[in-house]
Amino acid sequence: MLLLHAQNIKKYYGDRLILDINDLKVYSGDRIGIVGVNGAGKTTLLEILTKNIAPDEGTVKLYTDFSYIRQFGAADIEVDSRMAKEFEINNRDVQFLSGGEQTRLKLAGQLSKDSPLLFADEPTCNLDMEGILLLEKKLMEYDGALLLISHDRELLDKICNHIIEIEEGKIKRYSGNYSDYKRQKEAERQRHQLEYDKYIRERKRLEAALNALKVKAARMKKAPRRMGNSEARLHKGSTTESQEKLHNSIKALRTRLEKLEVKEKPRELDTIKMRFQPVQSPASKVLVRGKNICLNFGDRVLFDGLDFEIPNGSKTALVGKNGVGKTTLIKMILSRHPAIKIADGVKIGYFSQDLDILDPEQSILDNIMKESYQPEWMVRTILAGLLFKRDDVHKKVAVLSGGEKVKASIAKLLVSDANLLILDEPTNYLDLFSMEALQSVLMEYDGTLLLVSHDRWLVDRVADRIIVIENCKAKVFSGTYAQYLEQQVRSKNVQQRSTTTDVEEQKMILQMRLAEITARLSMRGKNDNVEELEMELKQIVAQLKQLQK
Repeated sequence: MLLLHAQNIKKYYGDRLILDINDLKVYSGDRIGIVGVNGAGKTTLLEILTKNIAPDEGTVKLYTDFSYIRQFGAADIEVDSRMAKEFEINNRDVQFLSGGEQTRLKLAGQLSKDSPLLFADEPTCNLDMEGILLLEKKLMEYDGALLLISHDRELLDKICNHIIEIEEGKIKRYSGNYSDYKRQKEAERQRHQLEYDKYIRERKRLEAALNALKVKAARMKKAPRRMGNSEARLHKGSTTESQEKLHNSIKALRTRLEKLEVKEKPRELDTIKMRFQPVQSPASKVLVRGKNICLNFGDRVLFDGLDFEIPNGSKTALVGKNGVGKTTLIKMILSRHPAIKIADGVKIGYFSQDLDILDPEQSILDNIMKESYQPEWMVRTILAGLLFKRDDVHKKVAVLSGGEKVKASIAKLLVSDANLLILDEPTNYLDLFSMEALQSVLMEYDGTLLLVSHDRWLVDRVADRIIVIENCKAKVFSGTYAQYLEQQVRSKNVQQRSTTTDVEEQKMILQMRLAEITARLSMRGKNDNVEELEMELKQIVAQLKQLQK
């Protein structure tokens, strides 16, 4: 069933055409992910489709009710109690909710409506890993149509059956999830490259043939001087005829060249191979060690006997719910808290959202080269890997977008003499393409890394160790984030099986006691207290009913 139809949509900001969409239809069962670079118009598209802003041209027809999870804006006050409980924000005063809890409230409020059509703009914003997994579960259970803007590639993979890409105002629709979209884009790129190569070969062949004919025509000479008049007339006639044939051939080749369909050169995808000049690494096998860390904020216990290690050469991800103390622990490392031992020779490079390590009046390249341990060619290679190409490196930091400043800050740390990088939420403000560029660079980096990120895709592909802060302590897992989640599922299944076994044993014991009491009541002995037996019988029946539930 058709739920939404947008036709001939145009939207301008000043004289810039942001969106130019001929036709967009959404049917029941569509679960569409919307992707594009920062500023491509993704949020503007949702605002137009939900009729919160009007297009400059075109029409939007909505044939159903809908829910809309906005990235910005106030959360709903009225929320279904069941959904509020599932998102763990029931019985909470709205004015005291954290950013992550505000997001949970928005999610619970809109999902409570159970509308046939759901719009969601960055619904994972401010959520911790647990919140993202809960949202993923609720969206998988949701059976309506969905239009989703998200930088969470894992979410796009698990939820979506179509991807819409916005590029230069136009939209293109791809079947499948985000990984399918990436494969189709690569196939398109390869096909365009083959077409472009074929076009270049044919153009060169025609140009070469044309030049050869021009040379041949220029070499045709007049009749030799000693030739008689009659012979000269015959030679002239033959030459004129040949020249006319050459002229026709040249004309035909020029026409073929003019009519040759021009193929644009595909956008180049650079294969970046990092060869970092080795930074002097400490001799110690463990760069940072925390032992029995205890920390309170008033009556609130944040850490209670927390232990952790950062081995030399490791890439460790620090994960946990919002508010468990991830950033606090990082600040304790940076301030060299007495409970944390840092090995001799450790130089820490720290990325935070303050982005205060860049001089706004200098260019990207000058900022990074000022304290670079790496040669300029390596700096330029890293910047290219982070999508700063050619003259982009000469842009002043003051004119950069938030995402570009993030990438420039990380690049500055990567080429510094730091031998331990600590990155706190480095993917904020980045679009999907920049996130993938950052992922590639971090995978190539061969130093020690401590990473805090809610991007599951990034954590899974970059980190080889996981530190989970939970119940005021730290659990360490050696392996990827996906392997850690698999272990959690296995442990949960074992617990469930154990619980099931316990329940069955309890039921068996109660049923045996029930049979014994029933027999004693039917054949009463001298010492049997009937009232006590009947009371116990009722209790056993009630317990069996509870266990059955």
